Amino acid sequence: KKDIPAVNFLIHEIHCRRNIEICPYCSDSIPKSEMKNHIESEHVQVTCKCRMKIENSLLKDHEASACPLRPVLCQFCDIPLAFNKLQEHESYCGARTEPCGDCGRNVLLRDLKEHPRVCG
Repeated sequence: KKDIPAVNFLIHEIHCRRNIEICPYCSDSIPKSEMKNHIESEHVQVTCKCRMKIENSLLKDHEASACPLRPVLCQFCDIPLAFNKLQEHESYCGARTEPCGDCGRNVLLRDLKEHPRVCG
């Protein structure tokens, strides 16, 4: 599946037919001697901590961006928690108050960024 100089084409084709296979899952060209290892390491189904079954090669991306149990930080208190718990936690955590250093009023944590515009 690559451009080969016409002069070398016949020898190259013989070499490829003898030594290379196309992976049935990802269509990559893999040496025949490494195909079993490739399938076992890249395409075997594994179970994420969220109980989703996924190909091993896709697990890292899933854990980083799609897993509901991936760790995230609360924007108000910086406590790490699971993504699927974040909204409920931030709703509660953002409802806490802190006194404003300028006007002395108690301000909701979720409103602290906007408060300087309306402060005193």
